[in-house]
Amino acid sequence: MKRLVKESTRKIFLVLDNLKVHHSYIVRDWLDKHKEQIKVLYLPSYSPELNPDEYLNCDLKVGVHSKTPARTKEQLKNKAISHLRKLQMSPGRVRKYFKHPRIAYAA
Repeated sequence: MKRLVKESTRKIFLVLDNLKVHHSYIVRDWLDKHKEQIKVLYLPSYSPELNPDEYLNCDLKVGVHSKTPARTKEQLKNKAISHLRKLQMSPGRVRKYFKHPRIAYAA
């Protein structure tokens, strides 16, 4: 979160799932001190269909399992990194995740 607000000139609205660590005292204390810079919004529990991360996970799984299957941990790691780099260079593809009606709230 420090890196998110570091160079931003506007307030950041960060959407998080309900992972226990996101509600920790450390996070809460930090957020209290940075109210002017960042606001955290939590997704409802057990709602993966509302979490944009899940769309990335699905894309990654398809990318990793396409073509020649990975036979070792190293090959799997390399395929995952390669696909994530491909996505990094294709912001339009990532933007399409947010076109889904369930994720449009975050666009």
